[in-house]
Amino acid sequence: MLSALLLIPLIAAILICLLPQSLPSSRFRSISFVVLTIIFGLSLGLMVNFDPYVGGMQFTEQMPWVDWLGLSYHLGVDGISLPLIILNQLLTAIAILSSPDKLERPRLYYALMLVLNLSVTGAFLSLDLLLFFIFYELELIPLYLLIAIWGGARRNYAATKFLLYTATSGIFILAAFLGLVWLTGASTFDYTVLAPGALPMGSQLILLTGLFIGFAIKIPIFPFHTWLPDAHVEASTSVSVLLAGVLLKLGTYGLLRFCVGMLPEAWSVAAPVLVIFAVISVLYGALTAISQQDMKKMVAYSSIAHMGYILLAAAAGTHLSLLAAIAQSVSHGLISAMLFLLVGVVGKKTGTRDIDKLCGLLNPERGLPIIGSLMIVGVMASAGIPGMVGFVSEFLVFRGSFPVFPVATLLCLVGTGLTAVYFLLMVNRVFFGRLSDTVMNLPPVQWGDRVPVLVLTVLLVVFGVQPNWLVRWSDADAARLVPPVAVVQLSSTADVPPFPSAN
Repeated sequence: MLSALLLIPLIAAILICLLPQSLPSSRFRSISFVVLTIIFGLSLGLMVNFDPYVGGMQFTEQMPWVDWLGLSYHLGVDGISLPLIILNQLLTAIAILSSPDKLERPRLYYALMLVLNLSVTGAFLSLDLLLFFIFYELELIPLYLLIAIWGGARRNYAATKFLLYTATSGIFILAAFLGLVWLTGASTFDYTVLAPGALPMGSQLILLTGLFIGFAIKIPIFPFHTWLPDAHVEASTSVSVLLAGVLLKLGTYGLLRFCVGMLPEAWSVAAPVLVIFAVISVLYGALTAISQQDMKKMVAYSSIAHMGYILLAAAAGTHLSLLAAIAQSVSHGLISAMLFLLVGVVGKKTGTRDIDKLCGLLNPERGLPIIGSLMIVGVMASAGIPGMVGFVSEFLVFRGSFPVFPVATLLCLVGTGLTAVYFLLMVNRVFFGRLSDTVMNLPPVQWGDRVPVLVLTVLLVVFGVQPNWLVRWSDADAARLVPPVAVVQLSSTADVPPFPSAN
């Protein structure tokens, strides 16, 4: 069943490339959307049959591939990867649905979307380190082309910068994987077989450094973040949805799976240093977002800040904080996708994303009242207002991290307050007040622009009101990730009550 999640989009992409180029763009979009609907249904089938109380890998598939290289085709899913797989299918379907009606070279565009989907899914499913690296690097090709061909005026610069940064990320990751196999003397790259915990702490820290830098570039964490704002600004709305909602999660997934999961002792030793990067990312991203005039760049820097919360939770290494890291990954994916969709609609209808040139878009007659109302909902979710999924995930991050890193947690709480500041500034200047003379007589918003945002809005509220529907799938596997040092630290803290189970 797991292989079907990879084969269906691959076959569909090949078939789309064989269709006549003369077909209308909407036809390619419809075919791609149907394919993603099928894949999303299969992913939900995994969720229905998944046992959240067992922990460990389920639905595993394994067969030899290149024995002399130690490479095997080994797939599996657990509570860490399952929510991200479903998120990938959902947001890819939304990205396809929100793609323009008229598109140049639609055959190539939708084929690349499907290849991007299968490469990300393959990375989340891979239980062989080398297989993970293959899928991790494979996603570079479609995303680079999607930015370079259908991006903005500086698309070549942004796409090249993205390629260089992410290729460098892959070099660090591959070097760490090769070093891990060489130092352990293993003859395989199988994640379930390797045992790096027997290595000296110095060797573990060197391997962890390589993995952390590689995944920090992908997340991205300060100071490896500079490629992200350029990529978002020049990418189309649909590509920004996938970039923020899914692609960045390859970095957070890598931290949890390979850094915390394979090198827990080294992770505990390095955690006091890593948490500094988390705090800097949160505060830097939030403060930089305040100074932005481009709505899309503001959301991009906000994304950097909110990804810092995941590093904070992972560094704390408690059961609740690791569960929160997974929840925050999904929460950020939903919220950022919604915000980029709304910014895209504003830019398309008004012809600008400049905050200084926009005003009064909540005007019920000549503005964008529905889009403005939905933007307020998205901003509330991002700022952590109770009743929204953003509050649930961030509360779990802070509650799980505070016993281990109280000062860092309080500093990151400041970032939450700054989120309300810059988004309220944007909403107040863009949507309230008198409608600007430069954006009069706006064209109506079609249901094709509204439906994807409405779907995400429902999910933000549902998971905010019933968070157990989000976290229950990951509870058992988050407990398995807890580093032994973190367990000892918490058990010796008498004034800290035990964390409640998510079940």
